[in-house]
Amino acid sequence: ADVISTVEFNQTGDLLATGDKGGRVVIFQRETEVVDSGEYNVYSTFQSHEPDFDYLKSLEIEEKINKIRWLPQQNAAHFLLSTNDKTIKLWKVSERDKRPEGYNLKDEEGRLKDVSTITSLQVPVLKPTDLMVEVRPRRVFSNGHTYHVNSISVNSDGETYLSADDLRINMWHLGITDRSFNIVDIKPANMEDLTEVITAAEFHPHHCHLFVYSSSKGTLRLCDMRASALCDKHTKLFEEPEDPGSRSFFSEIISSVSDVKFSHSGRYLLTRDYLTAKVWDLHMDKGPVETYQVHEYLRSKLCSLYENDCIFDKFECVWNSSDSVIMTGAYNSFFRMFDRETGRGVTLEAWRESSKPRAVLRTRRVYTGGKRRRGDVGVDSLDFTKKILHMAWHPSENIIAIAATNNLYIFQDRVNPEAQAQQ
Repeated sequence: ADVISTVEFNQTGDLLATGDKGGRVVIFQRETEVVDSGEYNVYSTFQSHEPDFDYLKSLEIEEKINKIRWLPQQNAAHFLLSTNDKTIKLWKVSERDKRPEGYNLKDEEGRLKDVSTITSLQVPVLKPTDLMVEVRPRRVFSNGHTYHVNSISVNSDGETYLSADDLRINMWHLGITDRSFNIVDIKPANMEDLTEVITAAEFHPHHCHLFVYSSSKGTLRLCDMRASALCDKHTKLFEEPEDPGSRSFFSEIISSVSDVKFSHSGRYLLTRDYLTAKVWDLHMDKGPVETYQVHEYLRSKLCSLYENDCIFDKFECVWNSSDSVIMTGAYNSFFRMFDRETGRGVTLEAWRESSKPRAVLRTRRVYTGGKRRRGDVGVDSLDFTKKILHMAWHPSENIIAIAATNNLYIFQDRVNPEAQAQQ
């Protein structure tokens, strides 16, 4: 199996989609026969993107799925958007458990009959058949981006969505593929003057005119499309003043925001940079209201992390359904959860031993000094190839999906705080 590059629950949480570096999308469906089951089985697998080539720039376009977003369900079918670096596609996922029989002009094999042999007319009937899941491409949104697409976000109006690359954000109508509307463009006239790039963007969950985008300088810009069609001038700028005393060669790299998510209420923003996760209040732009240290023990290792390129890893972050807990990834197959009320954090591990059905997740601790406990992991023995970058939280229950390279782990919290697991 290829390395998983994105994970996303649909609005009900009954379906879970993953995309991988091979351009495939795998959809899992929740087991419904058992009440409160957190088990998901493969529902459908399809090839979303193929490797391509940009002949003008002589560049290969890899098939890796960067993001998947589900559309709100309108009928029996499901729709999702998937994107690689350049092309966004809209897919229809539907079920078929009946097939028509008794055609007048065709026989049972589908061959055309001789019209002269037809002596009576019959009404075709629908006969039950084995359940088939059909996935069909409905729209292909191409040629909208010069640079690599890093985000897509469906608007609350259900009709439009945005897509963001390093320098521009476009807004698309789901029914129109040949044109999009550019709403943010930070490309300077001279590329030598380029100082920052867009790293992520998302629409507000309730207000269709608001969206936010993050930058490599650690800033967040809230934009209001009612104020201006081109949102180069932001409505609010969120940034944390830098402490001049702690500035180093790595300061700008580690302050780059890798992910931004609106809370379900729409009041807060959750961001992730290399070492921390931060919660921002939309009503207060002078700095974050909460800061959580994800792996502060790596600050002394930044030099070696720069040399092996790990310092450029892009970790995602997610809210739970009630916005009371946040979750984000780390190294050594660790992921972290923080309770916003108490401020306490817990480190958990996604590995094969914890993937046995009903196995209880153990908390882990990284030893940084002082008294060493049994089971503690030393900073020098962390495995930086086992990184948890992508994750998703069920929209209404305590079920989480964690992508650990080419493994997908699904954990369900049965009796708080014990989490039970299944792979």
